[in-house]
Amino acid sequence: MKNKIIFLTFILIILIFGVTVLTSAAESLPELEYQVLASYNHDPKAFTQGLEIHKNYLYEGTGLYNRSSLRKVDIQSGSVLNKIKLDSKYFGEGITILNNRIYQLTWKEKTAFVYDLNFNLINKFNYQGEGWGLSNDGEFLIMSDGSEYLYYRNPETFELVKKITVKNKDQRLKNINELEYQGGYIYANIWQTDYIIKINAQSGAVKAYLDLSGILKTDYQGEIDVLNGIAYDPEAENFLITGKLWPKIYRIKIID
Repeated sequence: MKNKIIFLTFILIILIFGVTVLTSAAESLPELEYQVLASYNHDPKAFTQGLEIHKNYLYEGTGLYNRSSLRKVDIQSGSVLNKIKLDSKYFGEGITILNNRIYQLTWKEKTAFVYDLNFNLINKFNYQGEGWGLSNDGEFLIMSDGSEYLYYRNPETFELVKKITVKNKDQRLKNINELEYQGGYIYANIWQTDYIIKINAQSGAVKAYLDLSGILKTDYQGEIDVLNGIAYDPEAENFLITGKLWPKIYRIKIID
């Protein structure tokens, strides 16, 4: 990995409509290394908002009005095995699977959908504010809304249980997007950047960061948007990552 001395001269301060601003306090923030283990085809028309691996299949939530969907995907081939489209008035956001139920957020429509594993709608919840990323710790849903907060919600009622503040020392980090819980930590994409941060799931303290700049190496000529999408594979004990409209998904091993 290339030297990150320049990066470490700044601290992550994320503005809601801005990009990462970096200052000197980040010198104490460790960088995680990673190794690319494999790559797979990914639908380049999928505006990826959420990824989840369940029983060796990839589940993906995509966004954009009139293009939002929920999908079940074969990891090796990239083939879409099942797919439903959201109504055109919904902009799909993060997803997670808990107790054999799929939860899917929407951006500004204040609606969360709950499906069974065959994509049959079984419930809907309303919430205040925006919906961005979604994960779970095996007990509660964990939700982001683009702010510096992460919200723990009851999966049966969607009621707020608690919220934590994502921060590096005294600096709060905003633009927290797609989430993945693993081993007491939350791995979070930072919108409009190539960074994933590792967050203590209890305190909200940022423990380390991962810089995925340049991981997408392709001569693909189509539209490509930002890095977004992280899913932990419990069988392989590594992660899949991708981006909005990316033609590839990458399997990576994070070296802590």
